[in-house]
Amino acid sequence: MTEDAVPQDPRPLPDEPLVVDLLNTRWNNGGNPRDLLASSDDLALWLRANGFADRVPADDATRDALILTREVIKRLVDGEDRPELRAELNSVLAHGSIRRSLAADGPAERVEVDAPAWLPAWSAAADYLRMLVEAPGRIRSCAHPSCILYFYDTSKNGTRRWHSMATCGNRAKASRHYARGKV
Repeated sequence: MTEDAVPQDPRPLPDEPLVVDLLNTRWNNGGNPRDLLASSDDLALWLRANGFADRVPADDATRDALILTREVIKRLVDGEDRPELRAELNSVLAHGSIRRSLAADGPAERVEVDAPAWLPAWSAAADYLRMLVEAPGRIRSCAHPSCILYFYDTSKNGTRRWHSMATCGNRAKASRHYARGKV
């Protein structure tokens, strides 16, 4: 691989909103669990894919902040609504804020965090809050029992069940078809 070559994102569902993209840093790869936050190189890939690479180091502090945030958001999305989880998410959000100002070209906003390592985690937590306001209940886990991916349901009626109809949806259909044939 040349020095300029950028590794490809190995995940099956890139390009989701930031909070969903963080949740999907864990996935099953043919039955083998993968975690994109497990190594510094993979963490750097995730930071680059989400526009943080120039501002945040791919180090243990960034990884720890992201893993904590991912776990809290996962549990909240999965329906665990407990005061302790809300407090944990609020502690992530306490690491940053939005500074509003009036610039020459109009209103401006800038995210400020107490340490660069918290920028991606804070941004994902803030994105989660945004999605709760704009589209509550639209972040979902895939309905396939062996899939651990999440997706943002953009379907008109909000009834999507699979992260991908081409993979998990078809597997479920084939499984039902096979089960009917054995009866």
